[in-house]
Amino acid sequence: MGVNVKADRREKFVELAEKRVNRALTQISLIGNLSNRSNYSYAQEDVAEIYSALRKALDEMKGRFDAQASEKEPKFQLKK
Repeated sequence: MGVNVKADRREKFVELAEKRVNRALTQISLIGNLSNRSNYSYAQEDVAEIYSALRKALDEMKGRFDAQASEKEPKFQLKK
């Protein structure tokens, strides 16, 4: 893989990561706005479910990155 191709792929990753993470952060902030009790009614169980769903999604996302990193690690093998 040429240097240009790697640089282009890196630039695309950075561009998309910044857009997607910033969009996710905005949406999480909007979820936080639901905490305003003068506008909304909710139970602590609702909050726990929301947090659990978000945590699960984050753990799954991280797992996908970790799995790809571990695939590239050299495998242990004894010499014959």
